Amino acid sequence: MHPSHSRDLTQCLEQLNRIGIALSRERDNSKLLETILIAAKRLLNADGGTLYLLEEESRTLRFEVLRNDSLQLHMGGTSGQPIPFSPIPLYTPDGQPQTGMVVTYAVLHDTTVMIDDAYADQHFDFSGTRRFDQKTGYRSRSFLTVPMKNHEGLIIGAFQLLNALDPETGQVRTFSPDDRQLAESLASQAAIALTNHQLLDQLQSLFEGLIQLINTAIDHKSPYTGAHCQRVPLLTMMIAAVASRSERGPLKNFRPTPEELYELKIAGLLHDCGKIATPVHVVDKATKLETLFDRIALVDARFEALKRDAEIDRLKGQLAALERGDPAAIPALEQRFQEQLAALADDREFLRHTNIGGEFMDAAAQERVRRIGARRWVGPDGQEGPFLSDEEIDNLCIARGTLNAAERVIIQEHVTLTMQMLEALPWPKALRRVPEYAGSHHEKLNGGGYHRGLNESSLPLPARMICLADVFEALTAGDRPYKPGKLLSETLFILGRMVQSHEIDPDLFDIFIREGVWLDYARKYLQPEQIDEVDLSRIPGYVP
Repeated sequence: MHPSHSRDLTQCLEQLNRIGIALSRERDNSKLLETILIAAKRLLNADGGTLYLLEEESRTLRFEVLRNDSLQLHMGGTSGQPIPFSPIPLYTPDGQPQTGMVVTYAVLHDTTVMIDDAYADQHFDFSGTRRFDQKTGYRSRSFLTVPMKNHEGLIIGAFQLLNALDPETGQVRTFSPDDRQLAESLASQAAIALTNHQLLDQLQSLFEGLIQLINTAIDHKSPYTGAHCQRVPLLTMMIAAVASRSERGPLKNFRPTPEELYELKIAGLLHDCGKIATPVHVVDKATKLETLFDRIALVDARFEALKRDAEIDRLKGQLAALERGDPAAIPALEQRFQEQLAALADDREFLRHTNIGGEFMDAAAQERVRRIGARRWVGPDGQEGPFLSDEEIDNLCIARGTLNAAERVIIQEHVTLTMQMLEALPWPKALRRVPEYAGSHHEKLNGGGYHRGLNESSLPLPARMICLADVFEALTAGDRPYKPGKLLSETLFILGRMVQSHEIDPDLFDIFIREGVWLDYARKYLQPEQIDEVDLSRIPGYVP
């Protein structure tokens, strides 16, 4: 050790060890960069320092953190104060290496550089340093610049320490060979921490990119699900944010960590991933008779055939009346024909209206469908048969929406598939509940949901948040094939009824209304005509 500023080797090793542990634990990138520079300054007792990261594409060194104790400068990192200096290019425009500055030389030559006195040095350009000193009244003397290399031996940045201070007198001194060794050891630790952090960031970006890829595939498969896949997690996180601040009832114990909130976000993003395997004609079924196309057109064609049959009967009757010398019978035949046309037009319009799904279809309307379906007609094969097939009658008699029982089973299977797909993945500990949360978004507190029939005792709070977000988004969505987006007042009334029937969590619904989450979401994502006047005192299950 240098005799004038010897230090205890054990103490230095302990410091390096503590620094290594601190760096490995830090998850925030800005904080990590700042921690590296602060650690280097303290370890070598330097007055100032700068940390740079290498930008590979532009081949520049970007200022990340700058500190100077004497001048009380704190820029970059977590300071909120941006560093006003442009990145330093490593090469000239014609491709020649820029080795005139200490930091560029250290990076380009992969070597540590120590300068005893910048003003006396003849090898590097310190004009910028002199201008800085003239402006601030500072005196820059000793420099220690160390490149940081990752596990592949590639330089990812550098830190530069300024003005080593004697621990006893506080006077500026030169950096020693021992200082160099310590700085290089720290640079190695710092590079490993930075590389690990970058790898984690890259893996997280890739992971979220793959989720987006799945949702994009679902979106392209059906335009009726893409916005839903994006909006449900947004609304879920809005609900989670207000719930985490609540001081009322059971929610006062909901204080999620950032990791738990991220887990909930991922579950929200993936809650409908099973729809990637749902047949598109079921997802997109806009009318009751739609399969790969809307079969109401076939029914229309049958009505045209019946009209022509009626016209043929009229013409035959008129001809027979003329042949038997009874022209007085013709007006009655004409009247009967017009009545037939009117009845056919009325039945046709009724079926066209019925084909459009709604919230309720009464027994009388279903019986009329069956009556019309029982009418006889002659098809293209020349054979007489019922006007509507049993399958067409069953579809036209669907009481709610446009899906028949078999199709509802297919749609509901997307939840089962979602859970199967997600449970097959090797989730890390922090995300292990994603399959549970995502696969429970159609469950109800009363046990009447699907696909597992969970009840209040087995439905976790984060899953309940996705349930509420899913229903609200589905009711207000304007891109569904079977219905327009509902008004806010109607949506909240329906949700209130679901609270009363013990389907939706009452505490979440209470804070959803009380904190105005419904209105914040509506202003961002709903059509203006959907945002009507809402009387909170008239919402079932809610007490203002």
